[in-house]
Amino acid sequence: MLRILCMGEKVQTMQRNIAIGLLPLLGACAATAIPPASTVPAPSASAITTPANPPRQQPRVAPQTSNFTPPRVMNIPGLENVIGKNIRGLQRQFGAPRLNVQEGDARKLQYSGEACVLDIYLYPLSPGAEPTATYVDARRASDGLDVDRAACAAAMAR
Repeated sequence: MLRILCMGEKVQTMQRNIAIGLLPLLGACAATAIPPASTVPAPSASAITTPANPPRQQPRVAPQTSNFTPPRVMNIPGLENVIGKNIRGLQRQFGAPRLNVQEGDARKLQYSGEACVLDIYLYPLSPGAEPTATYVDARRASDGLDVDRAACAAAMAR
C-alpha cells in the first residue's frame, strides 16, 4: 500500500511539473498587446478632392522601321489551306472570327467551337504587304491543352 501511495505522489508531481512547464506558453498567448488607436485626424470633406478624368487619347501605332524582319512561316502538313491565306480567304473558310485583334501590322484571328479554339496569326511577308497567315495554334476549349492544329482547323472549317 505504501508503494501505491508513492506512485500516486509521483503522478501528481509529474502533472504539476507539466502544468508549470506549460504556463510560459499560455502567458505568451495572453501577452499579445493591442496597438493603440491612431490619433491622426480624419480629413475634412472640403479637403477631399476627386481627380479629374484624364483626356481620352487615341491609340498610337508603332512607327514603321526600315529594319523589317520577315516572319517565319509555319509548314505543317494539313495546314496548307490556312497558311498563306489573307483575312478574306480565312473568313470565307472559317466564317467571322470570335476575336480579331490588330497590333501594328500583325493580326490575330480566333475561331472557337465545341471541340477547340483556333488562333491564326497573320503577318506581312514584306514591308507594306497585306498580312497573311503564317502561324496557327490550337487548344481544347474545355481546358486549354494543346490539340492537333490541322485537326482543329478541319473541324472549324465550314
